[in-house]
Amino acid sequence: MHWVVAVPMALLALSCVYPVFFTVNNALKDNKGYILNRFGIVQDPSVQNFVDAWGRAHLGEYLFNSVTVTLGAVVLLLLTSSLAGFALAMLRFPFRRVLFIVILASLMIPVQVVLVPFYRTMMGLGLINTRFGLILAYTAFFLPFCVYLMTAFYSRLPREMVEAARMDGATLLQIWWNIMLPMGRPALLTLGILNTLYCWNDVLISLLVLQKERTVMVGIAALRGEYTTNVPLLCAGIALAAAPIILLYIFFQRQIVDGIAVGAVKG
Repeated sequence: MHWVVAVPMALLALSCVYPVFFTVNNALKDNKGYILNRFGIVQDPSVQNFVDAWGRAHLGEYLFNSVTVTLGAVVLLLLTSSLAGFALAMLRFPFRRVLFIVILASLMIPVQVVLVPFYRTMMGLGLINTRFGLILAYTAFFLPFCVYLMTAFYSRLPREMVEAARMDGATLLQIWWNIMLPMGRPALLTLGILNTLYCWNDVLISLLVLQKERTVMVGIAALRGEYTTNVPLLCAGIALAAAPIILLYIFFQRQIVDGIAVGAVKG
């Protein structure tokens, strides 16, 4: 009876793998080959589309922007969420639970609802068309989930460790740096991977903040024509932009799956 589970799982896996195959397969065709046989396997593969996509869409420059912004946002998210999670889980201060509920409630607010005040705020602070502005934007939008996850993770740890360290004369910052940060490594690794995926694949926030210098996902749109689109060229650009994230997922898929259960603990 294993086939009852195996067959649906195999079909589900195929539905996930086929778009990747379709993209790479058509990226190796020329435009004529794609029009004549859209779903067939490429007969005369060529990497010219990858070369053209790299030059025409300025993917080298946009790739640098994406790497810079993603790394900056992920580091800032991990540091701030770890500090906030440590405080909410281990310390006792007024309105702690109220603050945690407010953070949870902010997860229910769609990004689209706050785009107008967000853009006006960024304009007023002079952060439009700056990488630092996009880093702060990603941090603001993704921080509530990160704080929730780190608070849930740290709540599993015995509070006696903090009390014992404070009795030994350690400051709160020393406790966080020497004890909580190393012990929170599994959750931090999961958050690092997930936030890398979010920041790298984002189009909406990046399009609002970086209106001159683009990120790689926004740069892919330059490969689309006004009336017609060279689909193999577009597929090549998509494959180049998605390759780093696919490799990241392949190498860290175990950590991503393990991290799903991190938040399923007491708060």
